[in-house]
Amino acid sequence: MAKRDYYDVLGVAKGASAEDIKKAYRLKARELHPDRNSDNPNAEAQFKEANEAYDCLKDADKKAAYDRYGHAAFEGGGQRPGANYGGGQADFASAFSDVFDDLFGDIMGGQRGAAGGRQRAVRGADLRYNLRVTLEDAFVGLQKTLNVPTSVKCTGCEGTGAEGGVEPTTCPTCSGMGKVRAQQGFFTVERTCPTCSGLGQIIKNPCKVCSGQGRVHRDRALSVNIPKGVETGTRIRLSGEGEAGMRGGPAGDLYIFIEVAKHDIFERDGTNLFCRVPVSMTAAALGGEIEVPSIDGGRAKVKIPSGSQSGRQMRLRSKGMPALRGGSEGDMFIELAVETPVNLTQRQKDLLKEFEALSEENNPESSTFFRSVKGFWDKMKG
Repeated sequence: MAKRDYYDVLGVAKGASAEDIKKAYRLKARELHPDRNSDNPNAEAQFKEANEAYDCLKDADKKAAYDRYGHAAFEGGGQRPGANYGGGQADFASAFSDVFDDLFGDIMGGQRGAAGGRQRAVRGADLRYNLRVTLEDAFVGLQKTLNVPTSVKCTGCEGTGAEGGVEPTTCPTCSGMGKVRAQQGFFTVERTCPTCSGLGQIIKNPCKVCSGQGRVHRDRALSVNIPKGVETGTRIRLSGEGEAGMRGGPAGDLYIFIEVAKHDIFERDGTNLFCRVPVSMTAAALGGEIEVPSIDGGRAKVKIPSGSQSGRQMRLRSKGMPALRGGSEGDMFIELAVETPVNLTQRQKDLLKEFEALSEENNPESSTFFRSVKGFWDKMKG
């Protein structure tokens, strides 16, 4: 049976670029892979045919010979000494490796890095530090020194992990790739190099201070600027202040998570503050003036209108919290809580009874409510 044209097999034009040929092969490999076509008895043959076509067309020399002579270029005397153009297992492994990561990257542990899988240095881990501040600190901002337990670069080996700071040598097993491949029947399996554990390098004389890690554990003192206006949940990132990387790798980042402590007087909602102020029954009835605190430590006078009820709010503009990223300040709301007197003397009780007898027209809300209740009961009786 005559072989199909390689360009037709991959579904590309004869003048297609190397990138277009590679893209076409990726699509075919995904489409025809036997594991995805268990119900198609021809899938394996078609898959091998696509591999054979790609193995030829991806190579500039092979492609030029094929474009000129077709399949005859690789038959009999047309085959180059030492070359294997017949689409055998070695050619399949070579072609398939070009798209190995695209097809099985997730199964084999993700895509390889830009350096072909080598990991000469490992980035340090990110760190989290929970910082609790007061509402007053959040109002003005502060500069704070933190003692952060972390890993820092070893000074004995300057982070290389080798005694005397000598540079590590390339791993002979994987040639610095950090991974090795093994042919298992139809597939080429890639795994982490057992000699260097995927680092691509080995250390012949590990540093005695850090045992070859290139870093040691130590507390670091960091000065951190906490901006004004921070809230619970605010996250501050300090780039490069996390754990030191292994064998000279870059350091991770430090993330500071802010928690603003609950205040005894003020309750916060965004940039606004709420202050619940108890007032006596007589002050609420007669009206007057009270003095309330502000978050900046100052004092503000608030006038209470006569006849004020519990829950009434009064606004003090721009007396709240500053916005985290600039802008105007919030407001402070004063909420009145009318307080009922307790532990009355007999004289006070007598005066209140006398006051009650004279106050039938002074309680409009209760009068309206009980009239409605009386009408409800009358309706139910009817």
